[in-house]
Amino acid sequence: MSPALRASLIGTFLACSAVARADQPAAKAADPDETIVVDDTPPSPAPGRAATTVSRADLDERLPRSAPDALRWEAGVYVQQTAAAQGSAFVRGRTGQQTVLLFDGVRLNNSTWRQGPNQYFFTIDTRTLAAIDVVRGGASTRWGSDAIGGVLDAVPRDPDPGQRRLAPRLELRWGSADHELGGRAELAARPWSGGALLVGGGYRDVSLLESGGVVRGTDGTPALVPTHGDDGRTQLGTGFREATWDARLVQRWDDVRLTAAYYDYRQLDAPRTDQCPPAFAPLDECLRFDEQFHTLGYAAVDARLGAWAERARVVVSAQEQHERRIRDRPRANALDGGRDQTRTLGVAASAVTAATAVGPLALHAEYGADLYSDWIDSVAWLELTDIDFVRYDSRGQYVAGSRYSSGGGFALAEARWRTVTARAGGRAGAALADAPADVASATTAIDRRWLASAGFAGLSWRPAAAIELLATIDHSFRAPNLDDLTGRQATGPGFQFENPALAPERANTAEAGVRITSDAVAAEAWAYVSRVDGAIARSLRDIADCPPTARDCQGAWFRYQLVNLDGAATVRGVEAAVEVTANALALRATLSHARGDGANPEQRPADPTLPYVERVPLSRVPPLNGSAEARWRAERAYAAFGVRWATAQERLAPSDRGDPRIPPGGTPGYAVVDVRGGVRVTTSVRVAAVFENLLDAAYRYHGSSIDGPGRSLLVFLELSP
Repeated sequence: MSPALRASLIGTFLACSAVARADQPAAKAADPDETIVVDDTPPSPAPGRAATTVSRADLDERLPRSAPDALRWEAGVYVQQTAAAQGSAFVRGRTGQQTVLLFDGVRLNNSTWRQGPNQYFFTIDTRTLAAIDVVRGGASTRWGSDAIGGVLDAVPRDPDPGQRRLAPRLELRWGSADHELGGRAELAARPWSGGALLVGGGYRDVSLLESGGVVRGTDGTPALVPTHGDDGRTQLGTGFREATWDARLVQRWDDVRLTAAYYDYRQLDAPRTDQCPPAFAPLDECLRFDEQFHTLGYAAVDARLGAWAERARVVVSAQEQHERRIRDRPRANALDGGRDQTRTLGVAASAVTAATAVGPLALHAEYGADLYSDWIDSVAWLELTDIDFVRYDSRGQYVAGSRYSSGGGFALAEARWRTVTARAGGRAGAALADAPADVASATTAIDRRWLASAGFAGLSWRPAAAIELLATIDHSFRAPNLDDLTGRQATGPGFQFENPALAPERANTAEAGVRITSDAVAAEAWAYVSRVDGAIARSLRDIADCPPTARDCQGAWFRYQLVNLDGAATVRGVEAAVEVTANALALRATLSHARGDGANPEQRPADPTLPYVERVPLSRVPPLNGSAEARWRAERAYAAFGVRWATAQERLAPSDRGDPRIPPGGTPGYAVVDVRGGVRVTTSVRVAAVFENLLDAAYRYHGSSIDGPGRSLLVFLELSP
């Protein structure tokens, strides 16, 4: 590659003002004779912060059913499932709009993400991943709006054909709890010098999920959802089909790496378990996601440009989130339908400087900018099946033609002096929301603008080589999105409608931690407190408040509107993790606890004799929970024993008490035992298995609609000739 052509390519990409993962390493060259100077050392997900990584080895051993499922063993993370085909990670008690999801540093969050749990991390195929990075705590300085609770970054696998020109690979998987059957076929190739290609596709068919039995609330009453079959174990409203395909091309020249990638996820026939059937509804009524698609394509350049950009990265991305829902009401001869499409363009650039000595200090910096823009198309309809009649509503769940943009610039600096390291940074940005009016549905036009700022400061000290003490202060933010401002939708506890007057959420988080790192022990413990001013929560409304033409609003059990809480909402918590290794043996344990409180979103009764509480628990904050694992690894085999546990959660928000996903009185505690093992039979054959829920416990993660799998077996086979 000529110097002129290389300079032109780099200049073209760097002209874009955006940000992506500057510290993403480039993979090693496939050809050992090539000289590649881009660093291969995996960086820390967030230096000086509470952060962990789920490795490819962890994924291969635990055989998670989904990307959210892969996070169940991480400290500070708790996974809720509204359906068998959905999953949402709570990071330090926050989820949905208050956490940021990334894929290779590309932002996945868009302006239609809901206030509570959502399903979108489920649309990432774990078979395409090298790791999942987890950053706990506020991170808006680096990643912009929404990063109040933390960040999850799915790191994709790079092509690795080894020394062969072509390297095929086949995976097969079967599970007894839900009769899962699926697999993936892929091909890694070296089509030309410096180039490496990975193409693959997968499919799986999942049937009804069998639990360990009916989960009862802490008061002994059976949970309202899901509805079980006659055996008391099979959960109606579960099962789905899934297809994926992807292609990733990596081209390297000396100090430049170009990546072009495409990922496509297609989920079909996925019922929403708490609405299939809804509590107290006929068994044949069902809300089903006929189509849940996510498509992502991007091109990225990683390069070394000198001391001021020792590692630079620029990425341009395009993605589409497509959702088609059908609520079937056969006794009324009616189908309620809806389709939403969100198209997002993103452009991002960032760079990391070389370490520079200034007197006794070693200085290091990272800087960049980002911009993401959404375009919304949304439609809703009513079909009367007995007379073959279809009527389209004037608007859908959102307002067609709406637009949303957010972005900004940031800078982070690090200064090290002997055993002390100081870190600080800031971000300045903006968010813009535009939505047209719809007179027929009494939808007002939206034209809102917010200036956004974030900041971070941290200090760490090593009193000994194996011990590090850390403290950080973070200011993060979340601007209201189009779901907050314009969305009308069914939720777990009822029907939620828009509030165009919402203000941003602003969070201040302080945390302190200790890390111990030695040859045999890796341990960390953190304590934190996070205060959110203007926190957005659901507030009860009357039938008279329902928007015109919102059919589901009048008939819902409860009606809600999002409001900014008065005063501060606070989450306090502790987290700890320890791993001890001795030769082939390893012992690992985690513990997490969060407690959330906020102002009561309901108005004080006019009658002073009626009870009223000034502060109430925040919705769906996880209970005290943790895990323990014992693992043995040899060169060609491994075996492991693990326990996941949680105590009961009886601290319920007002909206939780009417939510059928939460059993009466609260979610009971549980302990689930898993046994895992695997062996590489030959260089071309690997077999793995998980014996899940050995004691056949009936359990549920707090806030979920589904109960966990009962005693069951997962079997995995890999062929790589």
